[in-house]
Amino acid sequence: QVQLVESGGGLVQPGGSLTLSCAASGSIFSIDTMGWYRQAPGKQRELVASITSGGITSYADSKRGRFTISRDNAKNTLYLQMYSLKPDDTAVYSCKRVTALYGTIWGQGTQVTVSS
Repeated sequence: QVQLVESGGGLVQPGGSLTLSCAASGSIFSIDTMGWYRQAPGKQRELVASITSGGITSYADSKRGRFTISRDNAKNTLYLQMYSLKPDDTAVYSCKRVTALYGTIWGQGTQVTVSS
């Protein structure tokens, strides 16, 4: 199957850090554009960051400087490093995979809660 599985979420104090992972399977991961999105309670899902097959990254303005997206094609894995976390960063974080053959694929998401 062509699918995505996120992991690494949890509870963290304000100012803390977390690294999320997204394991991809099926198709050819190395040629797919990938992205991280998040959805907070009562809000729409928003883009956090994206990365092309060539490693070119883009960030939402509010995330730039605190979040880092990366990929390891040998491991078929996407990463999101987060630091200086704020309570407003609390959300379900999901990874997105854009494939040429199978279209757009979403993971199920992992919960990140920033609280004292």
